Amino acid sequence: MLQSLSIRLETEEDNVLLETMKRYNEACNFVAKRAFVLKLRNKYKLHKVVYREIRECFGLSSQLAIRIISKVVESYKRNKKPSFKPFGAIQYDQRNSRISIDKVSIMTLQGRLKLATRLGDYQRQRWDRGKIKGQSDLIYKKGVFYLIVVQDVPEEKEYDPVGVLGIDLGVENIAVDSDREIFESEKIENTRQRYFRLRKILQHIGTRSANRKLRKISGKERRFKKDTNHCLSKYIISKAKGTARAMGIENLKYIRSRSRVTVKSQRDRHSKWAFGELRAFLTYKAKSEGVPLRLIDPKNTSRECPKCQYVDKRNRNKNQFECLPCGYKDMADYVAAINIAARAAVKQPIVADLVSSYKPPILFGGS
Repeated sequence: MLQSLSIRLETEEDNVLLETMKRYNEACNFVAKRAFVLKLRNKYKLHKVVYREIRECFGLSSQLAIRIISKVVESYKRNKKPSFKPFGAIQYDQRNSRISIDKVSIMTLQGRLKLATRLGDYQRQRWDRGKIKGQSDLIYKKGVFYLIVVQDVPEEKEYDPVGVLGIDLGVENIAVDSDREIFESEKIENTRQRYFRLRKILQHIGTRSANRKLRKISGKERRFKKDTNHCLSKYIISKAKGTARAMGIENLKYIRSRSRVTVKSQRDRHSKWAFGELRAFLTYKAKSEGVPLRLIDPKNTSRECPKCQYVDKRNRNKNQFECLPCGYKDMADYVAAINIAARAAVKQPIVADLVSSYKPPILFGGS
């Protein structure tokens, strides 16, 4: 399993790194324009055309020139005509970089530069778990240089589950599981609205002091949501593993293109729903802990009655579920979690005694 690890670099050679970044991205823009004019998207054909020009015009090493061509070709897969910022990331590989836990050596315009690293306890623990693999990216963020490396971390062997814990991800509630444990989104929504109001006021004021404040709070909301998703995913995985159950979640790929929000006031909340990140955290944490993960089709999970299996969109009214034929009533998110667990379970029996005796650790506040 591949995981990324961020390493902070300690350097007094900021000018050298910044100039290398600037020259590197100038070369990227040059190659992108040539590729667009010549209609070349093949890395090997583009290499024959622009490699020598990169070396002669920008004074970059051979391996950096090769990485520039790769970066441009990869960007063309996402954009028809990509452009690169002056201080965008530099891609390195094993040929032009050496990475260890206490220092790194990377290629610059002035040759190899050896830099010390600053790692916390969390990074050091993760460092010992895997091996560096593939390319690494040098990024510049708020006056600090970071090297993002990719580690090949061994996966835990999946155990034989004795049931399924269904998880319904949503907007009103971050998650609801098939044990009826609810993780409310009120705290996240309040934080989102607070930062939204603060940004709106500061942008309206527009003074230098207001702009400094905007830069200061930049990214705080995003980091808060990321931390919340980490804590929640860790708790859910711990609960599934503690009861020896598999975990079932909906396959929500392309949900933004499938769903529409007609109420204007709800669009910002819906667009900032970080369900993709939460699902990604659940996926890699499940692999690292050996928890079996099963993706199911999300169609009608909150419209199907778990008692009589009758499906009708009229069964659901906002966050309430009431089956038209049998009259079964409950919260719609909980009904969805039950159906997710049932679909993921297939023919596996659920051991009721083991599930009911489980007492989860206090890792995340939920009710």
